[in-house]
Amino acid sequence: MKLEYLRLKNFKAFRQTEMRDIPNFCVLVGANGTGKSTLFHVFSFLREAMSSNIHTALVKHGGSRGFSEVRTRGCEGDIEIELKFREKSRAPLVTYALSIGEKNGKPVVTREILKYRRGSKGQPWQFLNFSHGKGYAVTNEVDDIDDEKRLNREEQSLKASDILAIKGLAQFEKFPAVVALGELIENWHVSDFHISAARPEREAGYAEHLSTEGDNLALVTEYLHNRHIDVFDTILTKLSERVPGITKVEAKPTEEGRILLRFQDGAFEDPFLARYVSDGTIKMFAYLILLYDPEPHPLLCVEEPENQFYPSLLVELAEEFRSYANRGGQVFVSTHSPDFLNAVEADEVYWIVKENGFSTIHRASEDKQIMSFMQQGDKMGHLWKEGLLQGVDPQ
Repeated sequence: MKLEYLRLKNFKAFRQTEMRDIPNFCVLVGANGTGKSTLFHVFSFLREAMSSNIHTALVKHGGSRGFSEVRTRGCEGDIEIELKFREKSRAPLVTYALSIGEKNGKPVVTREILKYRRGSKGQPWQFLNFSHGKGYAVTNEVDDIDDEKRLNREEQSLKASDILAIKGLAQFEKFPAVVALGELIENWHVSDFHISAARPEREAGYAEHLSTEGDNLALVTEYLHNRHIDVFDTILTKLSERVPGITKVEAKPTEEGRILLRFQDGAFEDPFLARYVSDGTIKMFAYLILLYDPEPHPLLCVEEPENQFYPSLLVELAEEFRSYANRGGQVFVSTHSPDFLNAVEADEVYWIVKENGFSTIHRASEDKQIMSFMQQGDKMGHLWKEGLLQGVDPQ
C-alpha cells in the first residue's frame, strides 16, 4: 500500500498543511523545532488510536492535557487528519478522513469517513461514515459492483465515542475496505531506535520483526538465521562491506535461558558481545535487519539515520532506504545531513518551514530555482548548505 496524500489541520505545529504526490522514498529536512518529528507523530498517533483509543493516543502525544496540547495552540476547531492511499499501483485512490473534537471535556471522534471513487468520474463511494460513535459501513465486496445503490451499508454503534470505527470493524472480513486500512495502519513502523536498548542480553523468546526501539535485535537475528538464512546471509554480506573486519554475527542461547548477540571480527579468535561493539556497528546491523525484513512494513519512518555513521556510508544508506521502498515498503526519513541529502533526488525531498509559530511543508521539485540548480548538476545537500531551501537554516 502507498500513501499518496496527507492533510493536517490543528495537529500541533501544523495549523493547515498538506503533502501531495508523496513518493515511495520521502526525505524531510528542516531546522530543529519545525515539525519533522511531529509529522512522524501523526503516524504513531493513528497507530496508537487504532490499538487503543483516541483518548489514550492524545495523552501519549500530549501528556495529561491531551486534546488541548495536541491541537495547535491558539486555534479552535477539530483536529483533522486526512490520508489518501492505494492498495496497489493501479487500485482506486482511497480517502480516510478523521476529525477529533471535545464534548464535555472529553475527546470524541466527530467524523470518520472512508471513501473512494471507482472510476475517473462521479462522486466517491463512501464505505464508512461515523460520527460520535454511530454510523454505517459497507459489508459486501465491491469489485464487481458498478452501481453505488447495490452497496450493503450496515448500521453500527460503537461502545464509546473515542473509539475509531476502523478499529472494531477491521476485525470482521465483511468490511473489506476497512480491513485493508486497518492492516495498513497496524503495520506502520515508526522507528525510535536506541542503541542502548539493542545491546543488553535478552530473555529467550521469539520475534519476527524489529521493535521500534530495537530491544529485540538478538531475537530477530536468531529468527532470520533459523528461518530465512538467505536473507541473513545478505545482511551479513552488507554489514561486512560497511564495517571492515566483521565476518560473523550470531544470537547465542545461554544455559540461563538468555540470548547473547555476538560479533566476530576476523582479526580475533573470540567474538565480541554486543555491549563491546561500536555504536555504528550495532546501528548499521539493526538498520539492515529492519530494511531486509522478509515482510516489509507498508510504511517505515526513521529519524536522522545519519547519527553514528561516517559520511561516506550515508550514500549507501540512502540507497538501502530507496531499495526498501522499491520492494514495497514506503519510507519517510528526516535528516540534518548534507551528505545524506546529496544522495537523494529533488522529487524525494520536502522541507518544513515554521513561521509565526506554525509549520508548512514544501516540496523541492516544485521550487523552480532548486530544480534549475539540480538540472545543472548541483546536489540537494549542497543547495541546503548554501541556504537555497527557503526558510530552512542548515544545522
